[in-house]
Amino acid sequence: MADRVHPAPLLPLSTPPAPPPDNSDAAAENTPLRSTTAAAAPGASYIVHVPKDQVLRVPPPDRARRYRKLAARPARRRMLRRACCGACCALLLLLLLAAAFVGAVYLAFRPRAPSFSVTSLSVAGLLDASPARLDAAVRADNGANRKVGVDYRAGGEVRVSYSGVLLATGRWPAFYQPPRNVTLISMPLTGRDGLALTDDQRARLAEQAAAGAVPLTVEARVPVRVRLGKVLRTWTVDVWARCEVTVDRIDGETTAANRGCTVKAKPLWWWW
Repeated sequence: MADRVHPAPLLPLSTPPAPPPDNSDAAAENTPLRSTTAAAAPGASYIVHVPKDQVLRVPPPDRARRYRKLAARPARRRMLRRACCGACCALLLLLLLAAAFVGAVYLAFRPRAPSFSVTSLSVAGLLDASPARLDAAVRADNGANRKVGVDYRAGGEVRVSYSGVLLATGRWPAFYQPPRNVTLISMPLTGRDGLALTDDQRARLAEQAAAGAVPLTVEARVPVRVRLGKVLRTWTVDVWARCEVTVDRIDGETTAANRGCTVKAKPLWWWW
């Protein structure tokens, strides 16, 4: 008689392990990498946690050039900043040296502006139809300078006008005026045909001539070069002189009464 077979009791199902707590990421960072030979399922994605102490700080070959460029940028900026600071310091030093040199020259020579005045003025043909003819005598005084000479260059011009109307023009002669010198300059001036005087201006000019007080304006533009001692010379600059004079007549030799002269030369503002 065959033996009777009884079914075996069922074993209890095993429960899966509990999931790790919330700090599993921190524990995974401290856990070393382990190689696995299990084949990855197609289309699956995985997150791999690598500890910070195991991350290599070397850029990949395709980014090495960009890494070197970015790493050299701070050094390049420092070099550019140093170059700019050096150039600014050099420029400031040059300015200080130039200011010290100019101050030393000024204290050594004590330059003063020469003075000008019109001593006499001969007038002819002012109210006639013929061109006006004037002879002006100008006194240039450089007596205030002991070590500074004035070199008057060629190309200067002298103009005489009445109430804004040009009467005659002439040339300023070229000469050198040494220190402590007074020079009297005589200049012939010629006018043009047909003075642009209105009838009112002619009538007023006749009245002033009869009263013995005709106001005229004498203007001069002269290129000069200043000599400081025997070695130093400045560049050539234009000097403008303007004198307001009053003459007692408009025909023949007259006596000019100066009402004031001004001299301007902007490049030599420290002197004029």
